[in-house]
Amino acid sequence: MNSSAIRRAATLCAAAGLLAACSEAQLALHMTKKIEQATDNPNQATNGTYKVGNPYQVEGVWYTPREDFNYDETGIASWYGPGFHAQRTANGDTFDQNALTAAHPTLQMPSKVQVTNLENGRTIALIVNDRGPYKRGRILDVSRRAAQLLGFDANGTARVRVKILPEESLQLAALSGRKGPAPVLVAQGTARVAPDAPAVRALPRETVAVSTLDAPTPQLASLAPPPPMPTPAAAPASPADHVTLQPVRPTSLYVQAGAFSQPANAERLKAKLAKYGPTHVSEVQLGSQHFYRVRVGPLRSVEEADQTLGRVVGGGQSDARVVVD
Repeated sequence: MNSSAIRRAATLCAAAGLLAACSEAQLALHMTKKIEQATDNPNQATNGTYKVGNPYQVEGVWYTPREDFNYDETGIASWYGPGFHAQRTANGDTFDQNALTAAHPTLQMPSKVQVTNLENGRTIALIVNDRGPYKRGRILDVSRRAAQLLGFDANGTARVRVKILPEESLQLAALSGRKGPAPVLVAQGTARVAPDAPAVRALPRETVAVSTLDAPTPQLASLAPPPPMPTPAAAPASPADHVTLQPVRPTSLYVQAGAFSQPANAERLKAKLAKYGPTHVSEVQLGSQHFYRVRVGPLRSVEEADQTLGRVVGGGQSDARVVVD
């Protein structure tokens, strides 16, 4: 325990006139330590209740919350902090701008997501316990501390990939009072608008380093059974501010105006949107289905993406969104 904690405990005892009572002093020290541990572990289970919620409307936009244990999206993240500190979140938790939490418009609460800043590779896990953001073109609002660790607190926004951690999210849900049978978790595929990111590696607390890209190619396993491996020692507890790093690759910003199963429909929308900038149609496959998505871009900055999104939405494409690819 640090000296400030000891001084606080001693002050508590002095105020009560019990400095000579060792048991009382020990109790004060114990309570102070518990408070410090809770503050130093912002990634612990939340105090809020499990919540999905009903469809709701904000500034003319409808949002439909739902359980999604396969969520994997790219887009623009922002952050929030001082004006909301200590207020109640959407699931009844208390917002702490120094904790590792986030707000999402539709994901179940609480859930845990892996957030990667695609501009610098920094990756952390966050607990979703609030609703938002409600600015068009944003997919996630993170706490101030999360923005600092992800490296975009000064800029205000970042290109990110948000991927749910299904097993951790299910555990959080159970601890927070989720009712009903557990969903069947399936293997996650690629991001819906970006390819799979490379595997991450753990880094020391609040540090980052360049990941190694030339790892040796794994060899085929021998047909003979491998010799028994020694039991590894228990790994130490991960620090609260646990940052990992992924290799950074160039990305581009687009406004995706729609996706169609028929190419003719996509071509018609492309012609309509050509006045807003370079517009193209690309074919993608999701599962067994083919889609033809219509995008405007690439765009040079978040500001240009916001402006283009506003024009596309104003032109009648209310479901348009900003994507990173």
